[in-house]
Amino acid sequence: MEPEPNEPACSQASAPTPKPGPSPSELRPPASGTGRTVPGGRARTFLRRLASSLVLWTAVLLALFSDHPAVANWVFLGIMVFLAAAGLAEFYGLAARRGLPAFRGCGLLGGCLLMVGTFLHCTGKLGIHNSPARVNDFETSFLIVFVLGLALRLLVSGPTGQGLSVMAVSLLGLLYVPWLLNFIQKIHFFPGIEGLGRWYVLYFLVVTKLSDTGAYVVGSICGRHKMAPRVSPGKTWEGFAGALLFSTAASLALAAALGPRLPGMHTLHAVVLGLALGAGAVLGDLIESLWKREAGVKDSGRWFPGIGGLLDLLDSLLFNAPLMYLYLRHVLTRP
Repeated sequence: MEPEPNEPACSQASAPTPKPGPSPSELRPPASGTGRTVPGGRARTFLRRLASSLVLWTAVLLALFSDHPAVANWVFLGIMVFLAAAGLAEFYGLAARRGLPAFRGCGLLGGCLLMVGTFLHCTGKLGIHNSPARVNDFETSFLIVFVLGLALRLLVSGPTGQGLSVMAVSLLGLLYVPWLLNFIQKIHFFPGIEGLGRWYVLYFLVVTKLSDTGAYVVGSICGRHKMAPRVSPGKTWEGFAGALLFSTAASLALAAALGPRLPGMHTLHAVVLGLALGAGAVLGDLIESLWKREAGVKDSGRWFPGIGGLLDLLDSLLFNAPLMYLYLRHVLTRP
């Protein structure tokens, strides 16, 4: 396999020239959680963000809740693989802007295979699947093989002077995007609550996205105190409070409305999950903001008007998916 544009060549690779991070005047403009903009511009930005999010997640939920098994499973898988591959490509692009090479082709192939393998395992097409530990064992085995594959790929390329960076960035990309995103599949197909996992996916998506909305709305209206000015100068503590308020309110409302469709859920769990997912969404947004600042870009891509790239859309979900899965596995479904 020939190396991708940001991969080292076999024997005489040189790293992409690092691009300097943005100066203070080039800092990212207010996003979710944030600072002040002209009122009319702020409203237009918010509406574009809302419309972009609604279009994408409506498509995901329509596939998820379809009465046709082929649509509910395979179309859902197709969307997940697309999100994982496109998000991972954006991550490697951010790394390349900082002069950090990666085995881009190997990473993208590995990410897609991980998503498909988990799906096949969760749906019973790769052996026993009635225990959460089974799919986790599969993922662990896959990651071991992936690391060994990266080592072999590095040996084939020969000395480049950047072996550690290449392997580290390639592996981090796989873990950050496909592996974390994969927890959504594991929530959907969680054993023991067959047919109801999709309601937890709905719950997780709505609570997380309303956290983003709360951070943006409250922070835009009354944000005064900077939360992490060196990372994202637009984020404020008022926006953070808005994220927690909206996510907790959404969690309580969904717990009451969906009732038995959310096994094990009651008021205390709804409050704990609302706060945890609200905080996780803000943390995920800050981490991605840090990487974009280091890469000197405002958005990770240009897929969605008002949002930017897929990583800009997925950042909060990537951190919240494992939180939701762990709470579902160890608390909500615990005997």
